[in-house]
Amino acid sequence: MPSDLTAAKGPPEGAPLAHPRVVLITGAGSGIGAALARRLAADGQHLMLHARSLEGESGGRLQAVREQCLKLGAPACAEIGCELGGEEATRQLVEATLERFGRIDQVVSNAGYAQQRGLAESSWDDLARAFAVMPMTFASLIRLASPVMARSSSPRFVGVSSFVAHRFDTDTPFPATAAAKAAMEAIARSAAAELAPRGITVNCVAPGYTRKDRPSTNQKAWAKAVRETPLGRIATPEKIAEAIRFLLSDAATDITGEVIHVDGGLTLL
Repeated sequence: MPSDLTAAKGPPEGAPLAHPRVVLITGAGSGIGAALARRLAADGQHLMLHARSLEGESGGRLQAVREQCLKLGAPACAEIGCELGGEEATRQLVEATLERFGRIDQVVSNAGYAQQRGLAESSWDDLARAFAVMPMTFASLIRLASPVMARSSSPRFVGVSSFVAHRFDTDTPFPATAAAKAAMEAIARSAAAELAPRGITVNCVAPGYTRKDRPSTNQKAWAKAVRETPLGRIATPEKIAEAIRFLLSDAATDITGEVIHVDGGLTLL
């Protein structure tokens, strides 16, 4: 995947890339991204944390996560707030990480959203935005960061997909999100094949129903989610974060091009 961002911004050619790792996480202000940041901070990793804005509620949540990571002893930077959906935004993320830490070892493309709207009600712009924010951002991060990451001792890309790309029903239609997440998984497999000779792994995690940071007022919907999940429980962001952490670890060195479902058996049905 050619890029005009070169390894010249990283350490000198041939310099060893020692642990701890530098991890870029998009959508790190809440939910899975925040849980992952805290978990990796406990491991002592160096973190570049992103949210859609550094202002208002979004910025406040991101700074709170950064403070939590700092208290756990991990260098954590939260200086980039931008709406994803264009290559300039991903370029900004990659360049800021290189400027702050001198290298990138791992990228987690977590930022996204779920749009529950039938196809008949979904506009062209709805579909275009879903693809721009999720699979196109994932592809752009891979394209821009992989030349630098090829010199890491543990280069990993992980994209956060969703069960909605695999399970469909008339009660909860997610056509734009489902298509976008399915495209993320296809990009992961294509990139995994292309980047394997350089030792870079690319995988996805597909969560099922997952608790939010703030209590939901729609208890009926959550009760339905519990009934639909074979294990009879809803995952926490921390559980999804553990699966991502595994894919970033040395134990997952030989896993690439895979989609790991963490959904309580939801997609078995």
